[in-house]
Amino acid sequence: MRKAVIAGNWKMHMTCAEANEYMAIFLPLVAQMEKDRSLVIAPPFTAISSVAQITQSSAVQLASQNVHWEDKGAFTAEVSPVMLLEHDVRYAIVGHSEPRKYFSESDEQINRRAKSAQTHGLIPIVCVGETDIQRDRGEAERVIRRQVEQGLEDLDSESLIVAYEPIWAIGTGKTCESSEANRICGLIRKWIGKSDVIIQYGGSVKPENIDELMGMNDIDGVLVGGASLDPRNFARIVNYKVA
Repeated sequence: MRKAVIAGNWKMHMTCAEANEYMAIFLPLVAQMEKDRSLVIAPPFTAISSVAQITQSSAVQLASQNVHWEDKGAFTAEVSPVMLLEHDVRYAIVGHSEPRKYFSESDEQINRRAKSAQTHGLIPIVCVGETDIQRDRGEAERVIRRQVEQGLEDLDSESLIVAYEPIWAIGTGKTCESSEANRICGLIRKWIGKSDVIIQYGGSVKPENIDELMGMNDIDGVLVGGASLDPRNFARIVNYKVA
């Protein structure tokens, strides 16, 4: 049975002091989290060490917001898997729509990052998703399938997570209908060819829609952006209840 993974991506938010204050509120709220799910938080790189110390005896696992394909070298502003492992990081987000959009990350680069993560024992969270223009043109499935096939090439499907994040629903207040998100997640599982691969949904996930989303049979968790910045909102998401 697939275990749900609830992940919060803080993006470029939270100083170390702010992260400490957040955790003081958040950790008691998730202390009784159900055992059928995993909890992951991706702080900015500067706060990873602080969060790692605070969460040592908790259920929180850490993710990085990216990872490079080399262990070291002249790659300004990048972070290597070796550096992340030193801080007990277990997951690495790759292929998020923002690096794809702002830094022109290609599927080939994303695949190299994911391979590097797996080589060092990190679990890559590989993000895929279409723009509103691509969806309006009827190209969503073709675009997502290409991202899946190229981004996951030669990866071990038993040690990765795919996050379906329709770009038009990220930070816009728009949410993909639960049934449609479930349909796309099911297609991704079919394209990968492994029934037990974990497929998350991301895109304006909030306390008001988490229960419905997690009631879908092909959605195995969520990758949460803005709502993860409020410890009480994110705790409600982590403690979702499926009817």
